[in-house]
Amino acid sequence: MAIRRVVFILVLLSVAALAAALVYAWHGAIAPINPPAASSFDRASIERGATLALIGDCRTCHTAPGGKTLAGGLAMPTPFGTIYSTNITPDPQTGIGLWSLEAFSRAMREGLDREGRHLYPAFPYDHFSLTTDEDLKALYAFLMSRDPVVAEAPPNELPFPINIRLVLAGWKLLFFHPEPYAPAPARDAAWNRGRYLVEGLAHCGACHTPRNLMGAEIRSEEFAGGEAEGWTAFPLGRHSAARIPWTEAALNQYLRQGWQADHGVALGPMQPVVENLADAPADDVAAMAHYLASLGAPDGISPQATAAPPDASGQRPQSAGWQAAVSAPAAGESEGRLVFAAACASCHDSHRSLPLGGVDLALSTTLAAEAPRNLLNIILLGVPASDGHVAPIMPNFAASMNDAAMTALLGYLRQDVASKPAWPELPDAIAAARRAAAPSTKAGAAR
Repeated sequence: MAIRRVVFILVLLSVAALAAALVYAWHGAIAPINPPAASSFDRASIERGATLALIGDCRTCHTAPGGKTLAGGLAMPTPFGTIYSTNITPDPQTGIGLWSLEAFSRAMREGLDREGRHLYPAFPYDHFSLTTDEDLKALYAFLMSRDPVVAEAPPNELPFPINIRLVLAGWKLLFFHPEPYAPAPARDAAWNRGRYLVEGLAHCGACHTPRNLMGAEIRSEEFAGGEAEGWTAFPLGRHSAARIPWTEAALNQYLRQGWQADHGVALGPMQPVVENLADAPADDVAAMAHYLASLGAPDGISPQATAAPPDASGQRPQSAGWQAAVSAPAAGESEGRLVFAAACASCHDSHRSLPLGGVDLALSTTLAAEAPRNLLNIILLGVPASDGHVAPIMPNFAASMNDAAMTALLGYLRQDVASKPAWPELPDAIAAARRAAAPSTKAGAAR
């Protein structure tokens, strides 16, 4: 009898715990609305929402290659499977046309869609939850005034049990504890604005902060570096390994123009970010730079003057064929040095700063990184020409440089130029980078 009673109590407790979990995990739907007319939103709110959408990088994640802007369908690989972004145009069937402002705000702040389903944190509601009521209202006005697009996102490709959305309630219980944004009274307006944007809509930490095994940001290591789409998102602030510390002016130029003479070019997932910020309000980008600069340089590194912008007067652009003369290799030079002399030195040893020359590789954070991932991506993919403004360019070497030459080049750059220990398992890293770059290389050749 005693055993039966214990078993009965355990079963009862288990049922109660399961019921409590379901109550916690379940959320009701918010009633649909008739899609509002674009004319129902005032022009100022729409324009404000458009600038906030640029800072939030909305069109990058919610636009598939070759698809309509904001119509979703972009495949986002994660360590847990592939998630496809949703349609956020006001189409009533496949988009958010039936969503009220209340439903939109709940999605942004609580990670729940209109029907009450938990959203995967690939949609960074753990950052968007900081957004103010006024900014959510403006974003809503902007999105609901776009042209509706009929586009159904493909189903996510996730294994059991991650494909069950109720499981996300447990993830939120462990890692999602939203609090409203509160300005710091001791800081100036620019710092508070920058922090609000960087930690909120711009969700910089989503890439630049490491994650635990369950995919949550490790908040105690904020901005200590992370990974995104096959690239390393370098540490920021005091965690940065940059040879020349980032100044506020350098950060502002990098975020607005996509390159900076002492620090190189924004590539990979960072490239669309700076393309959006180039059209965002200058004051907002300056505030972001102001806040990021306040995070501080690493201990032991003395700030140095940022290189002056290059004076291009009287110089022909790089594309015109004017490059630095390269001295003949000396007898006995390493194979890596020979590859560098043949493929890289004409730009990177030209003693001309960006954008007309190559970045000083002795200062490169990429060469000092723990892994060669970003350097390999740059060599394989190059830096494509930008349309309409002055920016660095670099050819890709995916087809013209074999694995042996690339191994020798990276060994020379890492050990002789950066004065760092050799990267381990380099052949495996090169093979992985080639596999990842193959679709991009083919797409680039087709354009």
